[in-house]
Amino acid sequence: MSSVNKFVDQIINADNDYQELDRVYLYNRICSLVGDDNHQENDDLKVALIQTAIKNNKIENNQTAKEILNDQLMDFLTPLPSRVNQKFWNLYQKDPQSATNYFYKMSQDNDYIKVKAIAKNISYDVATDYGNLEITINLSKPEKDPKAIAAAGKTKQTGYPKCQLCLENEGYLGRLGYPARSNHRVIRFTLGGETWGFQYSPYAYFTEHAIFLNTKHIPMVINQHTFNNLIEITRLFPQYFVGSNADLPIVGGSMLTHDHYQGGRHVFPMMKAPIDRPIEIDVDNVTAGIVKWPLSTIRLTSKDPEELVKAATLIHENWMNYSDETVDIRSHSGETRHHTVTPIAYRKDDDYIMDIVLRDNQTSAKYPDGIFHPHQDVQHIKKENIGLIEVMGRAILPARLKDELKEVERYVLGQPNKMAQYHQTWADQLKQKYEFTEDNVEKLVNKETGLVFARVLEDAGVFKWNSKGQQAFDKFIQSLN
Repeated sequence: MSSVNKFVDQIINADNDYQELDRVYLYNRICSLVGDDNHQENDDLKVALIQTAIKNNKIENNQTAKEILNDQLMDFLTPLPSRVNQKFWNLYQKDPQSATNYFYKMSQDNDYIKVKAIAKNISYDVATDYGNLEITINLSKPEKDPKAIAAAGKTKQTGYPKCQLCLENEGYLGRLGYPARSNHRVIRFTLGGETWGFQYSPYAYFTEHAIFLNTKHIPMVINQHTFNNLIEITRLFPQYFVGSNADLPIVGGSMLTHDHYQGGRHVFPMMKAPIDRPIEIDVDNVTAGIVKWPLSTIRLTSKDPEELVKAATLIHENWMNYSDETVDIRSHSGETRHHTVTPIAYRKDDDYIMDIVLRDNQTSAKYPDGIFHPHQDVQHIKKENIGLIEVMGRAILPARLKDELKEVERYVLGQPNKMAQYHQTWADQLKQKYEFTEDNVEKLVNKETGLVFARVLEDAGVFKWNSKGQQAFDKFIQSLN
């Protein structure tokens, strides 16, 4: 039996609208994409069909063309958006977890979530003064083909979809420089009186990595409405945490132009971090404390969501205009705002919890990349923005480190190496600190990478964990009352 016929069997047996009566139609549709001869064989049917398409000159042998065809094929295995939404909300009536289990499994089975690619990521924990931090080296996203990048630069940009978070990505074919989304589905729901979408991240950084997106292409903003939305999502999906990236450059995520939140089924290191000391906030039925965490974090806990939102709003509004030059904190430079927060909401039994992380995006002559951003001496490991996921203690480190850290290991063992110059100072410090052997070198370099990430997070903290910094934090808390 040809790979096309095997794939048609798979489509008919899948949970979608196709039946045995559709066999001839499906065979012809698949052949229109891959060609009707030269059918290649492979244990992975998708690979066989893509190889067939290349052999029949239906597509070029490049990353973009293969991704587009892959997702077109997987679209046959995926129910229509209306059917996915109907099934999701029918299951939701039973319980929220049944609905998300269905949608998550579907998004994996139809290869929207790139399970095989994600499995390539390197991941381990490192013990620090703030508990175990989660270190990941992100190897899942395919390297961009230089030829494709060059071709994309010459391609006329349509401005459709406006960005990769827009609802218009659902079913979008893809193009040079823009991902294929034929097999993409979005759950619709009402949030704060508006229609929002819920989907999973194709290159997930943790279990059930969800994205909640405004169906309008409007910029991110943090305000009382945001806090209400986050709490409402934890009501809808009590098994998920949900948080928002900050709404300013340097301290925000990479997608500031489209209002969205991230969530999922993962307990991050920050959520496990203890309260260092309780604080008083003038809001009824809310307990509050400063979290023992490298970034300056206030934890609010209440059984009353409205009071919790009131407390979060109080902190946010005060922080937006708060300055303390003794610790380099300035809310504005002229009309330019520097302050915002990264809020994270989750449930624990009957309690609603919201962690409010204070952020400041100032730059200076000494720290041109950001005063509260990874400083120059740690940028050999991490120089990108510290967004929501990293704020919570999971490092998303660049793929370059997989090979670079192996060269560091060779260097500290005194072996021939091609270590990047920017690791030199750090590697020399490690040589002074340890007696390296073939048996311990990988473990120790991994550990020290995690300790650098802890320093990265400390750099991003506005009130440092020293007496001066914590006194200044207490002074800010007093300003709330």
